Amino acid sequence: MVAGKDICLRRLAKGVRAREVRFNRFLGNAKVTTERVIESWSEGTVAAVEGRHVLAIQDTSEINFATTAERRRGLGEIGHGNGRGVLLHPMLAADAENGSCLGLLSGQVWTRKGRRTVSHDLRGLSDKESQRWIATALAAKPLLAKAAMVTVLGDRESDIFALYASAAKQQFHVIARSMHDRKLADASGLYAASEAMAIIEQRAIVLPARAQRAERVALLDLRFGAVELARPQTKFLRHLPKSLSLTLVDVREAAPPVGIEPLHWRLLTTHPVATAEEAWRIVKWYKRRWLIEQFFRILKTQGFRLEDSQVATAERLLKLVAIAAKAAVIALQLVQARDGRDHQPVRIAFDAAEVATLAAFNRNLEAQSKRLRNPHPPDSLAWAAWIIGRLGGWDGYPSSKPPGPITMKHGLEYFHAATAGWSLRDVCMP
Repeated sequence: MVAGKDICLRRLAKGVRAREVRFNRFLGNAKVTTERVIESWSEGTVAAVEGRHVLAIQDTSEINFATTAERRRGLGEIGHGNGRGVLLHPMLAADAENGSCLGLLSGQVWTRKGRRTVSHDLRGLSDKESQRWIATALAAKPLLAKAAMVTVLGDRESDIFALYASAAKQQFHVIARSMHDRKLADASGLYAASEAMAIIEQRAIVLPARAQRAERVALLDLRFGAVELARPQTKFLRHLPKSLSLTLVDVREAAPPVGIEPLHWRLLTTHPVATAEEAWRIVKWYKRRWLIEQFFRILKTQGFRLEDSQVATAERLLKLVAIAAKAAVIALQLVQARDGRDHQPVRIAFDAAEVATLAAFNRNLEAQSKRLRNPHPPDSLAWAAWIIGRLGGWDGYPSSKPPGPITMKHGLEYFHAATAGWSLRDVCMP
């Protein structure tokens, strides 16, 4: 999948029917489970997080597979009920200082089994899909034991009182964008409290481009202060503290361009914030959440085209999504590693045999020109990315534009084809 930047089993088989059959048998094997694939996500990540402040970024994406009334493939409803598919909720580890992707940690992949008849308000958290935010964070905790600090990051759906409460108990921090105008311990409202805060400072930040938005600079007003959240009035949360002390960091765009919706983030965090610089640091860390959006783009329309899969059953599609997630994060790491700033180890993405093949390619590429040398340490992912970029058609000169996803794709295709060929060197042909 990494080599072909694709998940279509027929295309990955490159016309070899026996190979396509093997892929399908693998997905159909009862011993290959979605849970075990997810457990393997963190291979390599555990070593990469050691000694770092790790941002554990989580989010949910709907994988919409084409179906008809006659061919539902066992898939449940997604969206507003007008689509069928799978839900993917991964957690990515990123370095808080430079934003480099350290790998996948934990997560969930599922399809709905029908509509719930019991009202959302009458169900406990363990009986709601929103439990995934807490369960994923708890599953990642032992994998992050050697990290210097952990901050769990999420968008508005992660604005869950029980998640904030779990953070203190599990000794990690949380930053979440507020979704609800929560009640405070003094019976006032969270949003009223943010409006009453004075503007401390103003600063410009760059907002990255999205599908419906070009990159732009936003001038933001900063407010921040301590708040005491009251526990929601539901019997399902009575085991939690009556209130929680958090920090609210409020950034909003005072004068957005004409026709542009102004940016407004109310960020709730367990991190203490005493100065404007510390508040801006919370904003900087929250901006790193964009990494998981890039991951989803690689996985879907702008990369592996996961939603094009014609795999016939939901059980196999769940496994396919879990496998594709691992492939997508490797592709993301290679693109990030091209400039050598993230200091990732090469074994995150390549095994020992592949590293040996990369070394052979590197010697050959360097021998072709005395002026061009791989500038990165041979145990780094940047070293591998330089080689893959060269194999994909990049000229290797520092003055040239760095290799992008398409160049990396071509390089990986060439590399893996050569690796497969080299593995056949001792096969005796009759």
